Amino acid sequence: MVKKKPDGQDQSDALKTPALKTNVIYGGDCVEVMNSLPEGSVDLIFADPPYNLQLGGELHRPDNSRVDGVEDAWDRFDDFAAYDAFTNAWLTAARRILSDTGTLWVIGSYHNIFRVGTAVQDIGYWVLNDVIWRKTNPMPNFRGTHFTNAHETLIWASKSKDSKYTFNYDAMKNLNEGLQMRSDWSLPLCTGAERLKGDEGSKLHPTQKPESLLYRVILAGTKPGGVVLDPFFGTGTTGAVAKQLGRTYIGIERDGDYIKAARQRLKAIKKIEDQTLLNTPSKRSQPRIPFGSVVERGLLRPGAVLTDFAGRFTAKVKADGTLISAEHKGSIHQVGAAVQGAPACNGWTFWHMNMKGGKVAIDVLRQKVRAELGETMQ
Repeated sequence: MVKKKPDGQDQSDALKTPALKTNVIYGGDCVEVMNSLPEGSVDLIFADPPYNLQLGGELHRPDNSRVDGVEDAWDRFDDFAAYDAFTNAWLTAARRILSDTGTLWVIGSYHNIFRVGTAVQDIGYWVLNDVIWRKTNPMPNFRGTHFTNAHETLIWASKSKDSKYTFNYDAMKNLNEGLQMRSDWSLPLCTGAERLKGDEGSKLHPTQKPESLLYRVILAGTKPGGVVLDPFFGTGTTGAVAKQLGRTYIGIERDGDYIKAARQRLKAIKKIEDQTLLNTPSKRSQPRIPFGSVVERGLLRPGAVLTDFAGRFTAKVKADGTLISAEHKGSIHQVGAAVQGAPACNGWTFWHMNMKGGKVAIDVLRQKVRAELGETMQ
């Protein structure tokens, strides 16, 4: 059987090499291609598999215009057993190439996501979250026989229960204006200039996903330079966003027209050269700074008075880097928790000092020490 090499060109031995090629599109069967890739070589897999919609006949709007839905052969299966066999095959191949720190994202609708979820767990993945993509501009239910289908579900899973998976928590929090990113995402469908069109002006791909959705997925689960694989590449949304975010991509697609469109799309994207714009260092990965380091550097003097933001509680700084209040003494965290009657406290953000313009959390002093250490290490 003649196999395909990257970008859909014929080459019988293209998939036999053990070396990992990135920023390529493989034309061919996704299971066959994934089985040819090195084990544990991929940092994130985003999969938008066929939904097996089981559509019965054409769908029309109230004005009798035809709805451009999913009618392609790749979305049709003989029965649920055939779909389950297909699902198990590609999920098994995907797990082998996923790194121990990598994660799988798979999206689906009510037609297939529950069957996919069962396979995910049966194969050995560990489900971390299900994320609801709430479509802000969903297609109406024209027949009036069901609720408007206004969401899709993403399953986010690690390779196993014990995997030390990558999650850029701080990047997600920053993206959400300082609040924890929730598991319900309100994003619009892919429309307008982003939607790729065929020669006759119709949708080139019926299920093209919005770049905003892939932006969150890739930013959440990979670091700059990471390898992102999409086994159902379509017109290349995953690759386009990966390239924008300084990641590398591997696409797998069977349709030559989709490959051609994806290649043109990717060629037009300019790579960001300044890596500092792409990286959000995790606060947990930053060096631990004892409060005593702030005191011994003279950034806070013994006897300095600290307060909470509202000015309800006060404590003085001791020479050994501990605090003392009217009733408590100990570390900045211990005293902060004690004065509030709380089980725990982040003293760096709880305690404030007076500076020109008002009160500032003492965490600014910790960041200053970290910056000094960073300059010393360079």
